[in-house]
Amino acid sequence: MSNSNRVLIVVDVQNDFVDPSGNLYVQDAPSVVPNINTKIAAARGDERLIVYTQDWHPEVTPHFAKDGGIWPVHCVAGSWGAQWYSELEVATNSQVVRKGTGGEDGYSGFSVRDPLTNAESDTAMEEILKRHGVTDVDVVGIATDYCVKETALDACRRGYKTNIYLDCMKGVNLQPGDADSAIAAMVEAGIEVFDG
Repeated sequence: MSNSNRVLIVVDVQNDFVDPSGNLYVQDAPSVVPNINTKIAAARGDERLIVYTQDWHPEVTPHFAKDGGIWPVHCVAGSWGAQWYSELEVATNSQVVRKGTGGEDGYSGFSVRDPLTNAESDTAMEEILKRHGVTDVDVVGIATDYCVKETALDACRRGYKTNIYLDCMKGVNLQPGDADSAIAAMVEAGIEVFDG
């Protein structure tokens, strides 16, 4: 059965975030990867579009603490840290949207922001979704309080019916409770939240 108006967006399941030796390891992130893979298998079974997002930073960017930002160096283009986590199922015939390739802050899969000027520009995401006639968006991945939240909020703002799945995401929690606050913000925006 085809369900082509619904997309699964898999956010940033990359070594630097998910592998315990990654530069920006998110606590317990490996525990949600099997649940993410279950969603990927279901989407493949329904012949739905799957889009993976991937942080893909240059070595020098104002996004990194060493260059004036807040984050440790992570997901440098072509590095081990930027590669998919080994347990992630990467579906053939899926699409990949890379974020932060020009040194921007790339929290949302739909847009990036210049950290110096705050100018925003779109990624290829919306063009891909429009080309496939997508109306509904399911968002899973890492991390709840940053790239998952921003991708889901951006999808919602752009008029897509948006769903998130709590068993398919983990938060960074730079401050205690950040992930819970992110979920509350998504609910407030009208995003549907599912436990599984």
